[in-house]
Amino acid sequence: MDINFNKNEDHNRLLASELRQRLTKVALGGGEKRIAKLHAKGKMTARERIDYLLDKNTDVLEIGAFVGEDMYQEYGGCPSGGVIVVIGYIQKKQCIVVANDATVKAGAWFPATAKKNLRAQEIAMENHLPIIYLVDSAGAFLPMQDEVFPDKEHFGRIFRNNARMSSMGITQISAIMGSCVAGGAYLPIMSDEAIIVDKTASIFLAGSYLVKAAIGEEIDNETLGGATTHCEISGVTDYKAKNDQDALDKIKNIVSKIGAPKNAGFDRIDSASPNEQEEEIFGLLPAARNKPYDVLPIIKRLVDNSDFEQYKEDYGKTILTGYARIDGWAVGIVANQRSVSKNAKGELQVGGVIYSEAADKAARFIANCNQKKIPLVFLQDVTGFMVGSKSEHGGIIKDGAKMVSAMANSVVPKFTVVMGNSYGAGNYAMCGKAYDPRLMVAWPSAELAVMGGAQAAKVLLQIETASLKAKGEVLTPEKETQLFQEIKKRYDKQISPYYAAARLWTDAIINPLETRKWISMGIEAANQAPITERYNVGIMQV
Repeated sequence: MDINFNKNEDHNRLLASELRQRLTKVALGGGEKRIAKLHAKGKMTARERIDYLLDKNTDVLEIGAFVGEDMYQEYGGCPSGGVIVVIGYIQKKQCIVVANDATVKAGAWFPATAKKNLRAQEIAMENHLPIIYLVDSAGAFLPMQDEVFPDKEHFGRIFRNNARMSSMGITQISAIMGSCVAGGAYLPIMSDEAIIVDKTASIFLAGSYLVKAAIGEEIDNETLGGATTHCEISGVTDYKAKNDQDALDKIKNIVSKIGAPKNAGFDRIDSASPNEQEEEIFGLLPAARNKPYDVLPIIKRLVDNSDFEQYKEDYGKTILTGYARIDGWAVGIVANQRSVSKNAKGELQVGGVIYSEAADKAARFIANCNQKKIPLVFLQDVTGFMVGSKSEHGGIIKDGAKMVSAMANSVVPKFTVVMGNSYGAGNYAMCGKAYDPRLMVAWPSAELAVMGGAQAAKVLLQIETASLKAKGEVLTPEKETQLFQEIKKRYDKQISPYYAAARLWTDAIINPLETRKWISMGIEAANQAPITERYNVGIMQV
């Protein structure tokens, strides 16, 4: 291995180590003191409940671990958005679990909490996965009620989704394991079955203090809406549990009896590991985001037997397309090629940029995968579409539109991995979040933005400089350099994968060595939802 490989490896392993440390910190939720207070009440934490519920020694995907990071600091922060969401196995059945974290503002709902809950429901609806709610929440966070309550993608949309999932035949099970107040009371009761924990859980539209203020009635919360009340008098809940463990055991029992789903029929054979060493990805991926590299060796370290059958190998070389298998599943891969190449006319083409012929090739390949019912995997390291008079005269907008149209209309499940750059329209064409990938993850090396930090800073500096000059201020070279660095620092923070993950622009930041697991479990989930729509973008159209 050469010196550059070793430098890249050191850099990327440090990024992976930082990821582990940040995940360890965020897993503490509201902190050790609040965890201890929860335990003193005889309750388990959200993560402990999930660990108990899921089958032992099975793979788990956590969605949105970094949601809310560095947000809402004026209120003390909101680690993981105050709710834990995972895809895992219960009684050997793949499910999605949503658990309020009562150590974070008593499980109150921030805007990010609502967004994360809606994302969990979206995953359940797209893939027909059973969804389990472990409810322990004080309801909407009142200081931010205007950002949680009234809009289409706010709190109320969750109850709409409850109703929609019932009509779709998607199993919803709720366990009320703590506070469940006001509008939040509808979520568990709109589920198919509801369990409530005796003495530590309650559910009502208004608590005892509000009842007294509203109608003058004096009553305690347990009598108002405890387990005995709702299991024996109102009939609102279906099962009474002695404690958290008993409630979770009841969920396991219910899930064990769910019938097998229909499937989409995606092809799978026995899994095989890559022939090439997966760990070498760390040395192959450049530390600098502007350095060219060959993506093919990385693909060979992600796919079974390192076997990748390229489609149109010698055409449109800035995108690689081809067929492979990941953990036995047949996949079609669309990957940005970052090495510099020559086209048929002998012209140099910059890696990571989408040219007309590459867009044309990708569009045709996407159509082929839809025809063959093969899930698509997009590996992003893209700076955008080629610009300039030559590209414009050659119809880059038209060819780019064909690629975006083919990808947007695809009915096979799509999965997106941001390995490096994800800039501008390149993010869209390579199945960014706006184009409904079933799962979208980023490696720690990822950057998501309209353009790179240095380019954006130069543009913003020009605007700032013109503004200052209009006011009669003269910029010295030193002042201009200082201003550039300030702008770039601010912009670089926004292109960080953690900034994107905090806002749920990606579902997770993952170690590159976890990529195969995420794609495999994602396709397994997608396979539970038969394809009912017809792909309408034919070969002649693209």
